Amino acid sequence: MSLKIRRDEALQYHQQGQPGKIEVVPTKTLSTQHDLALAYSPGVAEPCKEIAANKEDVYKYTSKGNLVAVISNGTAVLGLGNIGPEAAKPVMEGKAVLFKKYAGIDSFDIEIDEQDPDAFVKIVKALEPTFGGINLEDIKAPECFKIEMDLREKMNIPIMHDDQHGTAIISSAALLNALELIGKKIEKITLVVNGAGAAAVSCSRMYLALGLRPENLIMCDSKGVITHQREGLDPTKAEFATSRKVSTLQEALKGADVFVGLSVADILKPEDILQMANDPIVFALANPNPEIDYHLARKTRPDLIMATGRSDHPNQVNNVLGFPYIFRGALDVRATEINEAMKLAAAHALAALAKEPVPDIVIQAYGTDKLQFGREYLIPKPLDPRLITTVSPAVARAAMESGMAKQPITDWANYHQELLKRIGLDQKLTSRITELAKMDPKRVVFAEADHVKILKAAQALVDEGIAHPILLGERAQIERLKKEHQLELNGCTVVDPSEDQALSKQFEEQYYIKRQRKGVSRHDAKRMLRDRNAYGAMMVENGLADALVSGLTRDYSKTILPALQIIGTAPGVKRVAGMYIIINKKGNFFFADCTVNVDPTAEELVDIIGLTARGVKFFDIEPRVAVLSYSNFGSSKGDIPDKVRKAVHLAKEKYPQLIIDGDIQANVAFDTELQREMYPFSALAKEGANTLVFPSLASGNIAYKLLMEIGGAEAIGPILLGMKKPVQVLQLGSSIRDIVNMAAIAVVGAQIYDRNH
Repeated sequence: MSLKIRRDEALQYHQQGQPGKIEVVPTKTLSTQHDLALAYSPGVAEPCKEIAANKEDVYKYTSKGNLVAVISNGTAVLGLGNIGPEAAKPVMEGKAVLFKKYAGIDSFDIEIDEQDPDAFVKIVKALEPTFGGINLEDIKAPECFKIEMDLREKMNIPIMHDDQHGTAIISSAALLNALELIGKKIEKITLVVNGAGAAAVSCSRMYLALGLRPENLIMCDSKGVITHQREGLDPTKAEFATSRKVSTLQEALKGADVFVGLSVADILKPEDILQMANDPIVFALANPNPEIDYHLARKTRPDLIMATGRSDHPNQVNNVLGFPYIFRGALDVRATEINEAMKLAAAHALAALAKEPVPDIVIQAYGTDKLQFGREYLIPKPLDPRLITTVSPAVARAAMESGMAKQPITDWANYHQELLKRIGLDQKLTSRITELAKMDPKRVVFAEADHVKILKAAQALVDEGIAHPILLGERAQIERLKKEHQLELNGCTVVDPSEDQALSKQFEEQYYIKRQRKGVSRHDAKRMLRDRNAYGAMMVENGLADALVSGLTRDYSKTILPALQIIGTAPGVKRVAGMYIIINKKGNFFFADCTVNVDPTAEELVDIIGLTARGVKFFDIEPRVAVLSYSNFGSSKGDIPDKVRKAVHLAKEKYPQLIIDGDIQANVAFDTELQREMYPFSALAKEGANTLVFPSLASGNIAYKLLMEIGGAEAIGPILLGMKKPVQVLQLGSSIRDIVNMAAIAVVGAQIYDRNH
């Protein structure tokens, strides 16, 4: 499935709120005059004097050691060509975001209005005091080769042109593993490269470094095979000229073992791969569409091993597997450059990781029964949390062994822990849920399909392959909104209750039977089923939909009541609860109950604790539960601390395997040092809490909303816990992305329901 991105959607994404994708956030408090005096004048003079006396102290007192510049002149941006430095800025900002997301590296994008290589080099060289590393990006060949070479010679910080080396490193890992699977040696194979740009050149050089014989490498450009007979070759192409008596790609592929495409879509034909050797390896890496369609290639050659640049096929060669972790390792030892040994170390580390048993957390993220080293799993997945602790140490070691490291690592166990803290394993939580949903999309009915946000979210769910939306509402209104906002809604099912009177009467009768002994008449049932929340709940109850999402325009209680009356709670569950996922720079945390139970008793809190713990485990995270009050382990008396202490006592009896403690204040729940000093008996003293259960709805609701508004946190939810079938209730005014996230959670819930029934 090809992900469709609409022009207006992309433009809105980049301009909404604060324009762009990055900002600068202070790392020190600046709340008092004293803080300001330390941060700036006169206090700032002290680190200045220390650095003046010893330049290496710049790493001690400034951000230089964790700061990478993403630099471009805009001469080869994506597939758009020479569009200029200003037009390149969105791409460079995006690269900076990936550095932060995947490796905890701070990054500034710098777009330079200069195409002369010598002048460009002079400008970048002058930036060396500011940055710990330089990532060159989207600079056209052949100038990019000279620029990188000159900068590596003149600068003493890590420099890498990712367009060249990123693809080379990742594809090298895939090539090593593919050859191992089929029992071929790299020094014995014939390899054909189609393309002669920066990536193709770097890939070819790296394959040679891995052992490929120069005489067995054939490179093609738009004019055909690059041979010694061709006149006017530039030095780079001349480096790869072949003496073989072939002139076309088709001739070169006869009997070839490997094809690596870094060119254009659909240039490789079925008859071309039919003439390749047994167990042919085809890396069709053109984006967005490969040199040959994946399914066509597999159909043509069942013995084929294939990789592409796409996420919807196995073996995605994605540069994000490399550059964040390569720079992370280089920065952490203060490497003076990124040399060939470090690149090879990264490739071998990636290849080795693919052979390791894949953790459940990764398998579940991709919604498959297993991921195992083989033809369809040559390299790790981009969401594998082990990448940072595998590739970065390998690069750091190679830097040390090759004499590039100015600050060698001595405590590797501690370094491992530091890497985990840099990014946090939970940072990719929503991505894992989304990827899992994509593997088996379910039917999600939206009760508020007369709202444009719902329609746009539904379109996104179809585009991303997350769900099969059912739009519940008046067909004419939906069509009007569709036309007004230029939506396609392909893949969405529209259900207008007025068009199927028989089904409406069936639902009314079912509701009447369910509620007739609770004061509901047939007239009441008919009136109730006019409510689309009730109608949608009936669709889920009758298997016409797998999950219900609603609440964008209605109060929580009015949305949840029909679902409770019609679908009901899961077996053994007495009540439902609402949980929020709070995402901020310190990690992911789970808050409950923030939406349903106003003032639960101690016994009711036990139920909420159990539901919340189960909800956290749903996200493959082990809950560490703090039950909160204004007291720490009996330090204050009162109704709330007493209730909480009783609830914790009962919960420990009911859930003996659960890590839980309380009563405890919110700040103490996270402060492990304080706990170890003052409350060493606490079950949370070792790692601190990741799950907070509040004594009342008011405290939970206030806490998450304050964190959102003034704490800079993102909240996903409320996630409704305890329903028999998946029902998720949106916040009033939820964003389109919020709706998509909640739908993904509902889909995964439906997948689990299906497995259990």
